[in-house]
Amino acid sequence: MPNRLTQSTSPYLLQHANNPVDWFEWGIEALTKAVVEDKPILVSIGYSSCHWCHVMERESFEDDNIAKIMNDHFVCIKVDREERPDIDQVYMEAVQAMQQNGGWPLNVFLTPDQKPFFGGTYFPPRNWSHLLLQINQAFREKRTEIDQSATSLREHLQTSDLKRFAKDTESTLNKESLDGMFRILESRFDKTWGGIEKAPKFVMPSIWLFLLRYHAMSRHPESLQMVTHTLKQMAFGGIYDQLAGGFSRYSVDAEWFAPHFEKMLYDNGQLLSLYSEAYSITKEPLFKQVVYQTVDWLTNEMKHPEGGFYSALDADSEGMEGKFYTWTADEIREILGESAVAFLAYYQSTNEGNWEHDRNILRKSSDTQESFEPIEITEQKKKLLSERAKRIHPGLDDKILTGWNAMTIQGLIDAYKAFQYPRFLTIAQEAMSFVEKNLIAEGKAFRAYKNKHSETEGFLEDYAFLIQTYTTLYQVTFNEDWLTKASHWCDYVQQHFYDANEGYFHFASNTAESLIARKKEIFDNVIPSSNAVMARNLFTLGILLDRDDWKQQATGMVSKLSQLVTSEPGYMCHWAVLLSEMINTPAEIVISGDKALELREELHTHYFPFSVTVGSTNKSELSLLQDREPKNNQTLIYVCRNKTCQLPVSAVADAIKQLNTLNFKN
Repeated sequence: MPNRLTQSTSPYLLQHANNPVDWFEWGIEALTKAVVEDKPILVSIGYSSCHWCHVMERESFEDDNIAKIMNDHFVCIKVDREERPDIDQVYMEAVQAMQQNGGWPLNVFLTPDQKPFFGGTYFPPRNWSHLLLQINQAFREKRTEIDQSATSLREHLQTSDLKRFAKDTESTLNKESLDGMFRILESRFDKTWGGIEKAPKFVMPSIWLFLLRYHAMSRHPESLQMVTHTLKQMAFGGIYDQLAGGFSRYSVDAEWFAPHFEKMLYDNGQLLSLYSEAYSITKEPLFKQVVYQTVDWLTNEMKHPEGGFYSALDADSEGMEGKFYTWTADEIREILGESAVAFLAYYQSTNEGNWEHDRNILRKSSDTQESFEPIEITEQKKKLLSERAKRIHPGLDDKILTGWNAMTIQGLIDAYKAFQYPRFLTIAQEAMSFVEKNLIAEGKAFRAYKNKHSETEGFLEDYAFLIQTYTTLYQVTFNEDWLTKASHWCDYVQQHFYDANEGYFHFASNTAESLIARKKEIFDNVIPSSNAVMARNLFTLGILLDRDDWKQQATGMVSKLSQLVTSEPGYMCHWAVLLSEMINTPAEIVISGDKALELREELHTHYFPFSVTVGSTNKSELSLLQDREPKNNQTLIYVCRNKTCQLPVSAVADAIKQLNTLNFKN
């Protein structure tokens, strides 16, 4: 018998729509029922491509006896953490404050007024049913103690991270602080396999983007080597889909070998940016191959017909994690015949299998030196890919999220800048058109779309990445409509998310539903801190639009956190990206004339991270373009800093020389 979740826009909630559990979505109906009936609330949080979420559903939520216990004693609420990251933030922090491990599925028990008093992650069915009965008994017999404990935990959750970590006075920003950050990251670097030295191993793109900028300013060879070694090892490993392109979410080991096979849009969008920037510096063919293959995977498997991008691919198919992506040696021999011997050796595959169930994860040798794979291997890959297409595919989470799409559009634009391949810009603009058509309405951006937009407004993450992408779209097209939109949404975020008391932005709008705590996100995870992205927007737009107030606001945000940024760079690296840009005072590259876009194309294939680009083929009201018109029908490039320009030049090579005099060595 279907439950209420049949009306959801979330693929994850729809997966639970036929459970015997009487699930509610988070909302007034469920919360009111808990108060009226004086029942504890069970909030179960997950996402559609979560392996252990599927396991717990299969073992417990589909079991009639366990469902009866849940229905009799609790108001049961299912939450998609990707649609409602605000709820997930609050209750994940609560579970961690209880000294429990965080993760998904996240199962949290609340009092009727939404205060958490117990929680955990995955529970086997016998443990789960026993726990449900224990919680029910405790709620009835020890209500006073539970209420007191829950009230204390709520007070902890309501304490802002900024009260713990931000300093009242702004600190001096200087190069020495970046040197110290580099030394910390260097001490944690895995010299053998790349990445940070631990397992499981996540990508954390902001770390490597910071190190690229650190190399640009310091010329320290080790900082660049750390990035290139990491990117090569990832591209060789099982975390990268060797047949179709695209990266899995993380590696369970330290060698990038055995991935958790789910593929997330946000990882791949950011990795397009990272590999493209690294190519701009190194011209490493492998990096180009990764970008082109990953874009092909995105357009083949993750793209809505009208341009937007879906959220994720599941790790499981046919009830087995990774079955879609892995091979037995016999399967490979059957497809490739005699040429299988070379293929098996190239991808380190064995008769016994290099992974579970006699299966092989395709992985190149870590000492591979060639930038291009042999032609015969490429042809063999096509045969396997064709055969793989006949398999039962992993589940697709086909909701479309504003922030994740903006990240991916940014990645496509960065790829376009590095390779000047027009298709990348076309795909990016099609995706932005989809977002504008389907996710922006009623004067605001919504979080998610699946056949219709969700009722949930976008969070700071969504607006911050949207603004970043509009700002970058302007710099590659010189279409000032993009800049106008970036400025508009920046004003909107200031009005609806900003906390003037602390000087940072809330994660949820001031018109959003009130939870027991209103959080501010300052730490990077795999997705950068939304406050860091927003501060970077303010700084960049401050330069482009001549808004000193926005630049000063961004400076205040990063400087109050500078001690934390410099002492814990692993989780503050997007702040460090901004810090490096502030310390190096970005150049203003102004291109004016009929050939402005042509010269921009050539210029952007070079790596100048400490710069912004403005341009026009005709009249413009932008401050940076005033009194910098073309002369004698000649397109001119002005290299400026703090609005003071060197003599205009007409050749990109000459502009690069001028940029190098500003200590931007290319």
